[in-house]
Amino acid sequence: MKPAQDVHELLPHRYPVLLVDRVLDLVPGESVTAVKAISRNEQCYRKVGAHTAPTRLAYPQSLLIESWGQTAGILATWRSPDEESAAPEADRVMLLGGLTGITFHRPVLPGDVLHHRARVFHALSDTVIFEGETLCDGELVMSVERMVMAFRPAGQLLPSAG
Repeated sequence: MKPAQDVHELLPHRYPVLLVDRVLDLVPGESVTAVKAISRNEQCYRKVGAHTAPTRLAYPQSLLIESWGQTAGILATWRSPDEESAAPEADRVMLLGGLTGITFHRPVLPGDVLHHRARVFHALSDTVIFEGETLCDGELVMSVERMVMAFRPAGQLLPSAG
């Protein structure tokens, strides 16, 4: 994998919910490291005043988890360039199955550049269990004991006609 591969090729997410900027390293079936830069231009800050105290600008924890989860999703759906596609298969939907042991070690603020690291803990045919962490300048920001990601056929998730 080329390190700066366009994340748009790897995830179905788009603005404003695409929360991974770049993949730095990927070992198929094992681990991934990706980057997310936090700025005041994020959607979550659009109604925040210009003179808001920095202590009130903490990046939402739910978005931090989502960003880390998207990084794990890149690892789960990775296909090598010689396979049909590096993008998630169109007929499968990536779903969060559950999270345990999430610890937030410090707030994330605009200007922070996050390094999400996700590792496969266990993989089954349609389910992957991950573990990992997020760092900023080498400092632990969030740790994830386990995250379960399941894949289901898209047709099973669509409302029935009639």
